[in-house]
Amino acid sequence: MGTIETLAAKLAEDTVKVMDATGEDRLYVEVGDVLAAASQSLEEAYLTEIRVRLAERTARRFLNKKIAAAKASVANKGQP
Repeated sequence: MGTIETLAAKLAEDTVKVMDATGEDRLYVEVGDVLAAASQSLEEAYLTEIRVRLAERTARRFLNKKIAAAKASVANKGQP
């Protein structure tokens, strides 16, 4: 992994942590704006890292709901 990708990944990880802690779900846009003024290459890599993390989080929530629904369905079938 190159320097830009490494920095982008770490910055995205830290941004997501701050977003979780503060509830500012669009903070990554502000960070992206700061990066855009300094380095388009880092901005693009950062936004890719953010999108990947947020997409994974969304997919994980979806799967967890499916698992919970399946377990509830099985439990309900076992009740008289």
